[in-house]
Amino acid sequence: MFLLKKYISIVDNLNEKVGQFVAWLTTVLVLVVFYDVILRYVFSKGSIAMQEFEWHLFAMIFLLGAAYTLKTDGHVRVDIIYVKFSEKTKAWINFIGSFLFLIPFALIVIYATKDFIFNSWMVREVSPDPGGLPARYAIKAIIPLGFCLLILQGVAEAFKNLLIIIDGVHEEEK
Repeated sequence: MFLLKKYISIVDNLNEKVGQFVAWLTTVLVLVVFYDVILRYVFSKGSIAMQEFEWHLFAMIFLLGAAYTLKTDGHVRVDIIYVKFSEKTKAWINFIGSFLFLIPFALIVIYATKDFIFNSWMVREVSPDPGGLPARYAIKAIIPLGFCLLILQGVAEAFKNLLIIIDGVHEEEK
């Protein structure tokens, strides 16, 4: 039990820090979009690089923030039936779902994108648009990083649910 709780603590702390970083990225994205809108509509100057930077920030926010969202139970869920279940039944559903759906999906994404990312790094891919950002390969490396964080958090969530199944209570309630 000690090792499970230690793993949960380490992964939760890691994804808490990543979540705080992502929160700042969200602030940066808002400022960049604001700047881009002012440039475009007030000064009639557009920038492909600025628009690509917005997409890069959004991709980082989405990919790196997914594990934090899982940690805080902030993902979208239809709770019509699930909400009526006991805590132990919910824990079983979450435990099985983690290993049956979440972790395999994340592993499939990592595997399916490895050649895509590797090829991008090999050719040092840049934006095909004139005035676009260099180093497109670097943003593509965020894909496996985000899904690795999601796997780590998925295992931590599965362990939390295992503790509920065994002990019958949330760790926070102890």
